[in-house]
Amino acid sequence: MINFTDVNLSFTAGMNALNGVNLDISRGEFVYVIGKSGAGKSSFLRLIYADVMPTRGLVKVDGCDIRSLGRLQIPYFRRKIGIIFQDYKLMENVTVFDNIKLATDIYYKLRSEVKDEISLLLRDVGIFEKRDELVCNLSGGEKQRVAIVRALINNPQVIIADEPTGNLDHETAENIMQILNKLRLAGTTILIATHDDNIRQRYPAREIRLEKGKVISDAGVDSE
Repeated sequence: MINFTDVNLSFTAGMNALNGVNLDISRGEFVYVIGKSGAGKSSFLRLIYADVMPTRGLVKVDGCDIRSLGRLQIPYFRRKIGIIFQDYKLMENVTVFDNIKLATDIYYKLRSEVKDEISLLLRDVGIFEKRDELVCNLSGGEKQRVAIVRALINNPQVIIADEPTGNLDHETAENIMQILNKLRLAGTTILIATHDDNIRQRYPAREIRLEKGKVISDAGVDSE
């Protein structure tokens, strides 16, 4: 599903964010990407959704070489990927419902077509009563949950999550992990960058550890 072959990523001359990364992630795998701040976790994830291009090497997602994508093709490529950003990337002066609805617009779905789906997911993450609130009025944890619903609404083949439980209380974090685990069992490929040791212990899976842009360990297997 996801293939990295001898991948380097440089933002400035002589400084590699990633260095010689080789790995394969199968369809339906649940993978943690771990390492200290600055290890290359976010750069690794950004390559998967074609936010940056490799300086050297090959990145393929579902058979597509991301270097072959033109600027206008990238939004369509991302249809298959749900992204949970650490800094949310929500529209602050738009309602919760409409922030999520915007993610469905590339499919030309009407508001009436997605209303029930959005409502169900908002109930699952515990913020249904906030559906008509402006995002700017929400707490950090509530914004995180909106970002999670937005990532899930189009039933993506791949979910990429950068610290998805970082701003959530224990109960809500547990609910989110149960949702992600259910999706994994249904065949969705899930990659989570996290520092949360408790989550990793409760939901053990493959762990890819990065250090200074290199994969220093790749251990563990996804369990049913």
